[in-house]
Amino acid sequence: MATYIRRATKEDLPAIMAIIAQAKEFLKDNDNPQWQDGHPTTAMITADIDHGYSWVLIDGDRVVGTADLQLAPEANYEAIQDGAWAQVDEPYAIIHRVAIGAAASGHHLGELMFSNLITVGRLQGIRNFRYDTHRKNIPMQKLGKTLGFVERGTVYIQDETDAEHLGFELNIQ
Repeated sequence: MATYIRRATKEDLPAIMAIIAQAKEFLKDNDNPQWQDGHPTTAMITADIDHGYSWVLIDGDRVVGTADLQLAPEANYEAIQDGAWAQVDEPYAIIHRVAIGAAASGHHLGELMFSNLITVGRLQGIRNFRYDTHRKNIPMQKLGKTLGFVERGTVYIQDETDAEHLGFELNIQ
C-alpha cells in the first residue's frame, strides 16, 4: 500500500482529532505539558484546513498522521532567545501540529511526514523550515535532528501551560 500526504479536508476532521487526542495522551503520559491546555482545538484545525495549512498522512486508505505546513511568517518566530535563526532575511515555512496515530507509531512515519512537507515547501521555493517543540518532547527533538534540523534557541508561543519552546531550523541550499 502507498503512503503519501495530501491536503486535509473537513471530512478528515474526525480522524485528525482522534490522532491529536492520542498525541495529547502520549504527551501527558510522558510528563510533557505540551498540548495539555486544550489546543489544538477542532476550531483551530478547521481554520488550518480552511487556510490550506493542514495535511494528512495516508497509509493505504487510512489517515495515520497530521501536520501543518505554514508558508507564511509567524510572530512567535520573529524573536528567538538564547540563539539566532541562521537565515533571518529569507522566507521560511513552519511545520506545526505534527502527530502520528498510536497504531502507526514506531514505523518512522513522522520522518516521512516531515520529508514530504519539506518537499512541498521546496517545490514552492522555500529553503528554510522551522518548528518548535517543548523541552520535554524528546521524540520531536530527535525527529528534527534526524532530518538535519538544528536547535537554534528558545521561542515563546501562546501556551497557557508552558510558553517556552525550543526552536529548530533546517536550511536547504
